[in-house]
Parts: sequence; C-alpha cells; structure tokens
Amino acid sequence: MRLLLRGFVAAWLLLSLAGAQADAELLPERVEKAAQERVAAGMVRTLVFGVVDGDRSEVTVFGQLDDGKTPDGDTVYEIGSITKTFTATLLAREVLAGRLKLDMPVAQLLEGFKVPSRDGKEITLGALATQHSGLPRLPTNMQPADPANPYADYDASKLKAFLAAYELPRDPDASYEYSNLGFGLLGYALAQSEHASYAAMAGEGIFKPLGMTMTELAFADAMRAHLAPGHDDDGKPAKNWDIDALAGAGAIRSTANDMLRYLRANMGLDPSPLAEAMKFAQEPRRDMNKNNRIGLAWMTNARGIVWHNGGTGGYRSFLGFDAERRRGVVVLCDTTAGIDDLGFAVLNPQARLLPAFKAVALPDASLDDYVGTYRLTDKMLIKIFRMKDKEGLYARATGQAAIPIFASAPNEFFARVGGISASFTRDTAGAVTGVVLHQNGDKPAPKLSAAELPPEPKEIELDAAALGEYVGKYKFDFAVFDVVLNGDHLEARLGAQPAFPVFASGGDQFFYKIVDAQLTFERNADRKVAAVILHQNGRDMRASRVDAPQ
Repeated sequence: MRLLLRGFVAAWLLLSLAGAQADAELLPERVEKAAQERVAAGMVRTLVFGVVDGDRSEVTVFGQLDDGKTPDGDTVYEIGSITKTFTATLLAREVLAGRLKLDMPVAQLLEGFKVPSRDGKEITLGALATQHSGLPRLPTNMQPADPANPYADYDASKLKAFLAAYELPRDPDASYEYSNLGFGLLGYALAQSEHASYAAMAGEGIFKPLGMTMTELAFADAMRAHLAPGHDDDGKPAKNWDIDALAGAGAIRSTANDMLRYLRANMGLDPSPLAEAMKFAQEPRRDMNKNNRIGLAWMTNARGIVWHNGGTGGYRSFLGFDAERRRGVVVLCDTTAGIDDLGFAVLNPQARLLPAFKAVALPDASLDDYVGTYRLTDKMLIKIFRMKDKEGLYARATGQAAIPIFASAPNEFFARVGGISASFTRDTAGAVTGVVLHQNGDKPAPKLSAAELPPEPKEIELDAAALGEYVGKYKFDFAVFDVVLNGDHLEARLGAQPAFPVFASGGDQFFYKIVDAQLTFERNADRKVAAVILHQNGRDMRASRVDAPQ
C-alpha cells in the first residue's frame, strides 16, 4: 500500500509557431490545426509527427526548442514506456528461437533472486509482458536521492531486496495492472539470460538491425547535440531520466526518423529480421478493459489500432498503427502534456481531439469566488480550493488526487489532463452557485451550502518550533515517510513520490489538501514524536520513527 498522491502544477508560456519541415499531406488537416493551436496556446513546446501511409513516410514538426531552433526528424526525445515494446520484441525473439517460453517463471533467469509467488503460482515471463504479474506499478523501496531523476539510483541490489520482501496481493495472471516495475524486471531478466546489459541487448538486437543510429539509452555526443530539452508540469526545464535496473520499462531515447524505421518494421512494410518476433509480440492475448486487449506490451483497441504511449519527467510519446489501412504514426513531445488523442486522430478520422485552451490571468481575489465543494453525484463531490504558497486553483474529486485548473476566461477553467474543462455558474447577484463539468458530456454540480458540507479538518497555525518536533523519517513496511520543514509549513514525501504540504488541524493531527488523507503523530513517554499513522482509504497505517527525535 502506498500513499496515492500526484502533483500537477502548470505554467503556460506563449510560443511562436514554426512551420512544418515537410509537406503535411500525410498529416490530417484537423490534426495539423490541433497541433498548431496547442503550440500557440503554450500547452506544448514542440511536437514532432512521423506518419506512415503505405510506402510513404514523412516527418512534420511544430514549435520551437528552447534555443529558438526548429526541431526536425533527428531531434532526440525520451520515448518513455514505448521502450516496453522493444523489451517485448526481445522476449518474442527468444521465445520463437526456442530459448525461452512465455510460461517460464522469471525466477529461472535470476540467479540468487527470491521472486514472490502466491499459492504456488509463480510470476512468468508472459505474465510480466502482458501486465498480469501482480507486481505494483513501482517498487515500494524506491527512494531516489534526486526525485527529479527518480530511477537513476534504483539498481539491481534494490530490485533484489524488494522482490525478496514483497508479498503479492493476488495470484499472478489474475488481473491486469500496469507495472513499470514488472517490465523493468522483464528487461533485467532477459539481459541476465544473455549475460549482457539491457542497452547492449537492445542495441545489437533491434537498433543495429533496423539502422536506428540515433537511438540509445545513454546519450552519445551526437544525440546530446540534437536533444530537445524536456519540460515538467510547470513548463520548467526537467531533468532527463537515467534508468538503471528497470531500463526495460522506459530508458530509450530516440528520434522521429529512427522511430519511423521501428514503426515501419512493426507494420511489416520494410524487410526486417525481426518481423516474425514483432508480429508475435503484437498478438492480443489478454483483456485490459472493455476497449483494449494486450499482447506482449502492445495494446490493441476495438478498432484494431495497435499502440503504446510513453512519458517521463519532461516528455510524452505515442506510437500506433492500423495494419489494415497500412497507416501508422509516432508523436514526440518535449512537454508533459497529453498527446494520445493526436496520435489516435491520425489513425482514426472519427477519433476525438481535445480542445486547446490558453490560460489567462484572473485577479487573484476573484479566484476565491470559486472555492467550495460541489456535488457531482451522491457519492462524488468536487472540492475547489487554493494551496498555500501555490498560485491558482486546485480541484479534487472524491477518492482522487488534486489537479490544478486554469482560467481560460472568467468562470471558464480547464485542466491539462484528461480533456477536462468546467464552467462555473452564478446567480443574479453574482454569487457562484455551481459548476458544469465538461468531460464526456456536460455534468452539472451545484455548490453545497455551509450546512451541507461534510465535516473536514480546519487548518490551524503552528510556529516553526512546534512544527520542528515532527520533522524526521518514519518507516512503513512499504516505504520511508520523510517529513521536512519548508518555511512555515511541513511537507511529507513517501518513497519516490513528490513532497506535498501537510497542515495542522489540532494536537499532533495533520491533513493533506492534495488528496483525502490525514496524519496522526504519536509521542513516547518523554513526549517526543515517535511514530505517525497515515489515515487513507479507510485504512490506518503506522510508521515508527527511524531517526532520533529532536
């Protein structure tokens, strides 16, 4: 169990639009327009499309890099989880050669490792590749020295320690759960079976045969010279991610030109020694949800589009194709904004494109008008609030993490995720009375009166000396909880997750605003803070302090 927190902070910068590098005839007009609008609105810095239509391929670019230059087909981006399809191809190659089997326990490839099992059922290579392993999205002992580069120091020894201590919550193969850890483990195990590094295995097995000369895990000099710097949720420069033991989950950097080579090979349009393995990896094997099935990493939707997306701390990517129409696309972006809809719209004329919103500044005092709680359904409330030391508004639905929302006009707001927008309503006196959520339709939510509000903690002020008593490290079974003093308030970070503010509500009682969770600190006989209890999702989880109380 881990504290389910996500932080989204965004700043919008106006960028000038660069013209397309090549004829845009392969890129649908409506997608080109959407790309132009997103760059102009500051939603993304750059977008690079590589489009395949039968025998034809071309690259079209939008936006400008930080140095003012226009990207091109050789501009380098992190592709994140699209790396998983490379790992799947390597697995498929080994299976077809008869060296491995999908039902082989991964433990057989990991000498000296203790891999968790349940009721005698072991995690197989196939379970890892189809995201049915039972492993969590991330290992709970992931505590990066640098949260901006979270995978860099997660090495084989930490992976080994996690696997030895972890207990599966359900049987392997029981259900789908997306796991970066699982695919990282698969890549590590494949490399161990070949007595090589993942980088060498991918280089010799895929990059070299396909002529992908600008694709690597580590930066060669030529690649670094062509790098598109990434940008985080705030629009600020983001560090590149270096991935050690879990490289098979998302470590590859590449270009549109190289990814077109990879895409065409996966589509069977160009001769390739990997053609059989790629086809084997794409074959749907398990259900993900009602709209998608999964093969070895590759997902297939109801229209037969085969796809995968990716993201790191400063990039987003999409790769997909419609084999029947012989049409494919790769989309690369150097900002953490959603781009999947752009990729699907290249492949499907009926696919919905999300609107492009441009943020505007409203008077700071006017934002307080929207603060309150709104009832979407009997079981779903939306809380609109402000955060200490943060600009703008945040929205949090019941059971979900908070996201920032931005004004596009008075009473009109949007989020950078999920295609969400909202219109606030007012009465004749000008008071805000409700909000209409625009996401898969229009859903009105009236504002609750003070009498209707559910009970919630009230923030109180504590001085720095009082807050300092809680500063320290606390050990849960699943991660370390680090509490620090930041100016006039506390912040808490669980494992590899970002730090978030916590607010005092009474004696030794604190609460989060970003998510529905509370903290109770315990004291020992000497009145020193000795433990913390995390209250979240109906559970009370205790962590003992592991540093000396001050």
